[in-house]
Amino acid sequence: MAMPMTIREYLRACDIDYEEVPHPREVSTSRIAQMSHVGGNQMAKAIMLHGDAGYRVAVVPSTCDADLEKLSQLFHEKLELASEDEIRREFEDCDPGATIAVGQAYGLQVYLDDQLRHQPDIYFDAGDHETLVHMSGSEFDRLMADSRHGEFSRHH
Repeated sequence: MAMPMTIREYLRACDIDYEEVPHPREVSTSRIAQMSHVGGNQMAKAIMLHGDAGYRVAVVPSTCDADLEKLSQLFHEKLELASEDEIRREFEDCDPGATIAVGQAYGLQVYLDDQLRHQPDIYFDAGDHETLVHMSGSEFDRLMADSRHGEFSRHH
């Protein structure tokens, strides 16, 4: 599978300069970062959440987990992890289990952890477990300009 058209068209519509980086099939962002020689702080991991007002995507560095309690306090909404079925339904053109950092391409609110802002480069899963999207940190900041952000990750 290749990058889903939903993501490709969204990046094109936002006029984002990016490149696709192929890698051996893998679902763990930490292992993908390691195989691709990408620093964990520059590999964005997306986590789909279910909240009072619907689904959300939290984006954190691959070396971290989202602190659900902190997220809930920060955004004044009870948040919990979405199920595999919910993820599959929202990201239906992606490989099963893939949660996309560019949740706004699917009409979802994105919460961005502050550790990912202003990085020199950012990488994230393209939705197929075989491709990374790579862009400069300034392009990523521009892409995520409308996303709410804060400090809500913790190292695992």
